[in-house]
Parts: sequence; structure tokens; C-alpha cells
Amino acid sequence: MQYRESDTEHGVLQYNIYGETAQVTGYRGKDTELAIPAVLDGCAVTCIGKKAFLSNKMLRQISLPESVVRIDDWAFAYCAKLNKIILPYHRMEIGQGIFKECFDLEQIVDEGADERESKTTDIAYLLAASMNILDAFYLFDFENAGKSDWLVQWDNRMQTVMEREDAEGFSKMLLCGEEDYGSKENNLDYYTEQRRREKVRLAMLRLMHDYGLENSVRAQLEAYLLAHIKGCRTEETWKVILEEYGDDLKYYQFLTKLGGVTADNFQPMMEDMGESHTEMKAYLMKYHSEQSEEQDAFAAFEL
Repeated sequence: MQYRESDTEHGVLQYNIYGETAQVTGYRGKDTELAIPAVLDGCAVTCIGKKAFLSNKMLRQISLPESVVRIDDWAFAYCAKLNKIILPYHRMEIGQGIFKECFDLEQIVDEGADERESKTTDIAYLLAASMNILDAFYLFDFENAGKSDWLVQWDNRMQTVMEREDAEGFSKMLLCGEEDYGSKENNLDYYTEQRRREKVRLAMLRLMHDYGLENSVRAQLEAYLLAHIKGCRTEETWKVILEEYGDDLKYYQFLTKLGGVTADNFQPMMEDMGESHTEMKAYLMKYHSEQSEEQDAFAAFEL
């Protein structure tokens, strides 16, 4: 074994040479995007070693070459800002917890796919969600990701999550002392609201990346979101969009397409937005005005 280092744009990649292959063992530096080379010192890079990028606070995107056939335990765990990983969708050995608590991870993209295709984007989002939202390691399957059977399994797992009681796990959490006594997490109302928010995020993700989604499942997800819009008994759909995606236009476009902005809840939405989110307010005001004009024209036609 020979220990070596290779300079990156803003850091240093560490690796070991084993005969004719190389194993990435570590990294130090400030790169936000990093492409692991396929060859180092004339040796094919075949493995990302245990804890190689553990707890990196800078990386947002990393690309792995076709030559990689193994990713060891916790290789990318606790990478707080890691948003996208590009890797080959082929058979490889996967260790435990490789993306543990990578909460910002949104896309796991096929290194050989055309990222301009909506199908490619949808599968990339669904594959990432199988790890950090659905907690379904069995869906982390590069060879079958996107195939009809895989999509059915993904949607079945999603429906299991969606159908859980909102209070499930609350009593166990208290008994196990997982939260500090007296904290807001120990409040049942707060706990159930967080579970509904999780379901809202999951439903929105699947509807926004709807490759292979059956109409019956689509209807169930839309119904759940509409049951939690502004003006309903609980308003998690609106709260997630406003508080977590406050100035991201595509979520407001999604909400209007869903039918979540109505004559009854439009003004309360404006009040919630206050003096902030100027562009989003302008979009909703334009949408509301157009809807009102259409309704007036239809009423005049009926007369």
C-alpha cells in the first residue's frame, strides 16, 4: 500500500494505491464541487474509503467516475451541505450510512444519463429521497432505479409513510427520553405538526417528480395537500411553502396548479406574507386577478 495525495482546485485529495487500483481515503480543503478522477497515478479509482468525506462542511456536489465499484461505510455521512452526487448507476458494494444525515441531499444522478431529460431528474430526486426521507435502503438500487417495479416499491413505501398516524412514535420518544423535558418537541401538537410537514414535503416531492406516478396515487397526494392549505383546520401545506421555500417561485406555481389558492384564502395568505416575499406576492396577486376575471366572464356567459 502506498499513501499519496493529489491537489484539487481548493484542496487535497488523499488516496492509497493497492497494486493497480486506487482508493480515495480522505479530503481536506474548501472545494464546493469536486470530481473524483477515474485514474490516479496510472491506477483506476475503484473505491471511496470509509469516512473519506465524513462531516465535510463545504462540499455541495461531488462526481464519482465509472471505475468506482465500492463505497465504504459513512463515506459521505454528515456532509451538511451536500446537495447532489453524480455516480455510475451500476452494481457496486455499498457500506452502511454512506449518506447518514445528509439532509440537504436532493439528487443522486446517473453519471451516464442526460440530465436534460425530465425522467433523469425525477429518478435522481426519488433515489435521493429513498435514503434521506423514506429511510428505505432497499430502494437504493442503481441497476433498477426508474424501472416500473422499482417505482411501485417506491410509491408503496411512500404510501406507508403517508398513512402513519401523526402521533405515532410520540409516546415512545417520551419514554425513551429522546428530547429534553419541557422542550417544544415534547408537545404533542408540535410533534404532530412536524409529522404532517414531513408528509407534505414527501407528497410535493413525488408530485413535482411524477415519473411513473399512477393517477390513483396522484389523487391521494393532491387530496392530502389540499386538506392542509391555508384556511383548513391545519395548514401545513401553506406553512411549508411559505416558511421553507419562501421565495422559490416553483412552489407557488405548484400551489396554484394544485388549486390551493382560492377566493377564501387569498387575502389571509397575503397577510401571512406581510412585507416580505414581494415577488411571490406579485405572482399570487396576478394569479388571483386572472382567476377572478375568468369567474366573472363565466358568470356573465351564464346570464
